[in-house]
Amino acid sequence: MLPIILLYAAAGITLIWGVAHISAMGPVVRGFAPLSDDNRRIITMEWIAEGLTLCFIGLLVLLLTLTSGPENPTAFLVYGVCAGMLVLLAFLSQLTGARTSIVPIRICPFVKAAAAILILLGIFL
Repeated sequence: MLPIILLYAAAGITLIWGVAHISAMGPVVRGFAPLSDDNRRIITMEWIAEGLTLCFIGLLVLLLTLTSGPENPTAFLVYGVCAGMLVLLAFLSQLTGARTSIVPIRICPFVKAAAAILILLGIFL
């Protein structure tokens, strides 16, 4: 039962962080003003893309847990890939966004890494 709870927690954290990422996009992009129209569009696109990626990972973990659980060999593989992607996103955030003065962006690597750890604990416990 604990592995399932850990997987649901990881899915919830990742989904919530993705939705928050998309919801905060407007104020974040405006904070970079003045920007050319092209630069504003690129930052907007990248901000939304990361939020959608997080939502996709969260939904994938959630739906997989609802339908298969960690005992399924294919699910085990997909959980591992999702955890790996979260680690890569955390590393990217640590190298870039975490060096800013914006607190939510500074904690982003830790949120992503925590979700990855929860997934790994969920499949290995």
